[in-house]
Amino acid sequence: MAAATAAGGGGQTVGRSSFSRAAASHVASSSTAAGVKLGPNGAAFVSSGIPDLDRILGGGFLLGSVVMIMEDSDAPHHLLLLRTFMAQGVVHKQPLLFAGPMKEPRLFLGTLPAPVSSSKEDGRQRAMGAGTSGDGRASDEALRIAWQYKKYFGEERTSHAEHRDNQEFSNDFDLRKPLERHLLNTQNIECVSTQEGDSLSILQDRCSTFLSKLPRKDGGNDWDMVSFIRSLKAMVHASNSVAVITFPNSVLSSSFCKRWQHLADTLLSIKAIPDEDKDLAKLLTGYQDMVGFLHVHKVAQTNSQVPVILEASTVSLKLRKRRSLVLERLNQAPVDGSGGPSLAASGSCSSSSQGSQLDF
Repeated sequence: MAAATAAGGGGQTVGRSSFSRAAASHVASSSTAAGVKLGPNGAAFVSSGIPDLDRILGGGFLLGSVVMIMEDSDAPHHLLLLRTFMAQGVVHKQPLLFAGPMKEPRLFLGTLPAPVSSSKEDGRQRAMGAGTSGDGRASDEALRIAWQYKKYFGEERTSHAEHRDNQEFSNDFDLRKPLERHLLNTQNIECVSTQEGDSLSILQDRCSTFLSKLPRKDGGNDWDMVSFIRSLKAMVHASNSVAVITFPNSVLSSSFCKRWQHLADTLLSIKAIPDEDKDLAKLLTGYQDMVGFLHVHKVAQTNSQVPVILEASTVSLKLRKRRSLVLERLNQAPVDGSGGPSLAASGSCSSSSQGSQLDF
């Protein structure tokens, strides 16, 4: 199990119901914090470190929420999400607390990816913009497409501009390049080892100090873990922060695993793809670039009673050129249409062998 908590801003939250307007002081404090973006219904978000995941979740990780990622025992793909989230917090110079079952958890910071250089990103965006403008001119001169279709080209250019404007909120990370060392040598990054026997109580104390709260609960082994999640959730909800927890299903029994899932505000799961699944390769396009699947079970909400309806709850997890992490919707491969003649084409609605005016 690994957990990372990133604080998104200071100040106290003001109690409110689902039908009351958010307090101005809370909105002001969240808007001035680095790496915090305001959303609808007075919500505030921090980036997950993956722009595609931020878009799927409606803006990113909701401040004051607990995010859980169910690991796959066959592959450590959950670490990709954890590392990008932590790296995004470090880039924004947000306070960060990392806890993991390792003797020297601070060594894990050396695996955090570095953001893609702005020169490469600007060059790619300029190339995409030039190609789009060239296609637009060709369409105007030759195809003369209707204005209903032409407006989508304008929306595509607008999306590129918005992507450049959102660089301060969410970065693209190069998974092959480590984060610069001087960014990790700061006093606002804390690491806790959960390898020892009494690790949960130690982690709870560190989380209490990190979030300026002091609740304590004792219990059995399984119930102690559930109690810790409840305590952490209470601390996170009372502060402008986000906690991301990854855990394998083998840690808890099925009943306690369900309790963990119900305690999560945002629930994700990772499923690795077998090395050579011929049936799956025939079913999906781009199978050779996939490393796993990301399933969205639950999305956090605030100040709203309208459920979130996703376009797709399961997306593919890809490594673009083994460098950048990309989430894409699943596309079914074309099916071979060759086959025998249809029975309906040669059949008749009449049971009589003789022709009739009603036959068709």
